Amino acid sequence: MPSSQANNAASAPSHNQLDTKAQAWSALFSEPMSDLVKRYTSSVFFDKRLWQADIAGSLAHAEMLAAQGIIGAEDHASIQRGMAQITSEIESGAFEWKLDLEDVHLNIEARLTQLVGDAGKRLHTGRSRNDQVATDVRLWLRGEIDLIGDLLKELQVSLVDVAEQNVEVILPGFTHLQVAQPVSFGHHMLAYVEMFKRDAERMADVRRRTNVLPLGSAALAGTTYPLDRERVAKTLGMEGVCQNSLDAVSDRDFAIEFTAAASLCMVHVSRLSEELIIWMSQNFGFIKIADRFTTGSSIMPQKKNPDVPELARGKTGRVVGHLMGLITLMKGQPLAYNKDNQEDKEPLFDTVDTLKDTLRIFAEMVGGQLNPVTGKKEGGITVNAPAMEQAALKGYATATDLADYLVKKGLPFRDAHETVAHAVKAATAHNCDLSELPLNVLQGFHPQIEKDVYECLSLRGSLNARNTLGGTAPAQVRAQLARHRARLA
Repeated sequence: MPSSQANNAASAPSHNQLDTKAQAWSALFSEPMSDLVKRYTSSVFFDKRLWQADIAGSLAHAEMLAAQGIIGAEDHASIQRGMAQITSEIESGAFEWKLDLEDVHLNIEARLTQLVGDAGKRLHTGRSRNDQVATDVRLWLRGEIDLIGDLLKELQVSLVDVAEQNVEVILPGFTHLQVAQPVSFGHHMLAYVEMFKRDAERMADVRRRTNVLPLGSAALAGTTYPLDRERVAKTLGMEGVCQNSLDAVSDRDFAIEFTAAASLCMVHVSRLSEELIIWMSQNFGFIKIADRFTTGSSIMPQKKNPDVPELARGKTGRVVGHLMGLITLMKGQPLAYNKDNQEDKEPLFDTVDTLKDTLRIFAEMVGGQLNPVTGKKEGGITVNAPAMEQAALKGYATATDLADYLVKKGLPFRDAHETVAHAVKAATAHNCDLSELPLNVLQGFHPQIEKDVYECLSLRGSLNARNTLGGTAPAQVRAQLARHRARLA
């Protein structure tokens, strides 16, 4: 044998090495990858959470390869048997994840080849890790979106429960954090129901665009094998296939879209958090949050801190940061796949985890939990209705009602507005509410003011008067509650 051939033979990896250790491209390279580069480029210790999606995609791909006559029935059966064992090993914790094998895909493929031999090597026919990982992330994210949809529903139900219990409770409605007009506390809670309803709708829309199959696009240009991509999509419950192979392997719009929707959802959580924090403070005293959702101080024994809403407010910045990171990741990439895209997973995974944890704890904190001893649901938030109503009396919250009263007497609104401003100035000077001004004083601002004015100047009268669609009148709030109950049933 010529010396060059002998050297080549000596340096060629063994059959077992190919199956268990060497990288999928190792035959081309003259030296092994450095340990530093292995650690820097490896993704296995965070992308291994994709294992179920990876196996599902591989089984669908293998089924299609067999149906198309690209692999034999015996190989297909071996792949199925091997994947069943790998599933069992991962679920039991016995599976060994290897840094040398870089990612979830090569770890599973190497183990499959160990178990079933050449059939495991044939599985990768007609696909690349580029379209494989794009498929895995889409499958995984689809399932997570479904879970998030359920959590959004739970949170909405919790908010509806609180709203239903507090329809008649009067809260000072604020603009610029100044007392503006009285509103039903139930009405206020339903505002957040509307926000989270839109979040659920956005998630459903993102799911539709996520649920499209890249597999079969191979590395970037498609494949020479007669694949039936529609069959794979149907097997995986996907709504269609990506129509351009270059776009299919390099697109991460769905991940960015999801993170954008998650960011907006967290913004809504953060707004609710801010209100809970303010309402819980002693200066407001509108609510109490159950002790199980608060913490104490290491130095001030009187403190109960609203750590859950505060932390949710902080985590919102974290999720929005992930959105900025993903957008920046993609902005300079040429077609098609680039290694940069490995950096999409950790921010996406953390966004999913953060959003799920936040929604789960807020649903319980707002709606309470079942006491196993009493069998009754114990609310996480206790409403201090007298404190809310007393606060609503401090800022001349019914001033607009007096203006509306004068308009109904024939005065143009702008003139009525000016007249009421003078009345508020007088009430301020006398350190009393508008409703406490004597009738003769009120008539001094306009002669058509009569005794019935005191009904419109009361908080309850103001609340009841706003009986139009979307308004805060208890009758309207109950109608909205019925709508949400039916929708969420």
